[in-house]
Amino acid sequence: MTATSAVYTPRPDEPLPHQLLSALAQHRMATTRQLHTLLRPSITRQAVSDPLNKLRRKGFVDYTVLPKSNLTRVWYLTGEGARVARDFPALRGRPPYPITSTTAASLKTPHTLTVVRGHLAFLSDARKLGHEHGPWDWTPEVAHPIGEGEQLIADAVMHYALTDGERRRKLRAFIEVDRSTMGSERLAAKLIDYARLFRYEAPTVGRRRPSSPGPAWLRWYPVFPRVLFVLTGAGRTRLNNRIGDLRGMAQQHPLVAALGREVSLGAAVLEDIEEIGPSKALWVPLTGGEPRPWTEL
Repeated sequence: MTATSAVYTPRPDEPLPHQLLSALAQHRMATTRQLHTLLRPSITRQAVSDPLNKLRRKGFVDYTVLPKSNLTRVWYLTGEGARVARDFPALRGRPPYPITSTTAASLKTPHTLTVVRGHLAFLSDARKLGHEHGPWDWTPEVAHPIGEGEQLIADAVMHYALTDGERRRKLRAFIEVDRSTMGSERLAAKLIDYARLFRYEAPTVGRRRPSSPGPAWLRWYPVFPRVLFVLTGAGRTRLNNRIGDLRGMAQQHPLVAALGREVSLGAAVLEDIEEIGPSKALWVPLTGGEPRPWTEL
């Protein structure tokens, strides 16, 4: 690990139980292995399991067991754990999300854990490269209004900074994780929602002028984040077809085509970015062209 990347791994002198509660509040759910990779990859996994079990005995966390997984535990905050974590600085005002039962946990587990897998791929790559991207630079389930009383809920918003000596380049991305559980056309239609967000301006209330004229997204981002689709859950041919449908939407729908002229749009397979790394030339530009790193879309 480089000296730069070590800054973006939580320090050993920070209380691990505190970090575990923060991570579960931020990411909703995670396995022991995922929490180990996220927070303390340099220590043994047992050193992460022990404080998790202590937190469970205190009533702050609980777990459900993944089916057919050799008893893999998936951890989540209880109501009491959410109350404790509510004011943690790492959450930046994001309300914790308690899960009320193992049944509720089991319903949310597949998609939530897949989103965490996506984060860990970027996080591990950033640590190797010495870039700035830490456990708290990935915010799941971010909602934005897009008009007509509707919202776009991104699976995650990622903050990332490329570093090259003294130079830094700050990047942001909306992340959409697709497990091939919905129709391909419905997946591609998500691009329309991003095009609507790009154009949406908050309505004027009465005679008051908007406090910040221009698109509503400028309230949160200085530049509209790139949109990255991460696909999994099917064979290679089917995943390639789904990426092809995303490209078709980006090139044929007028609003999405206009978005693509201003915003980077890309798609990659989760298993590829886990095995090879998201910084490699794996991302298919949805507006056309050969695969490239996500930072060069």
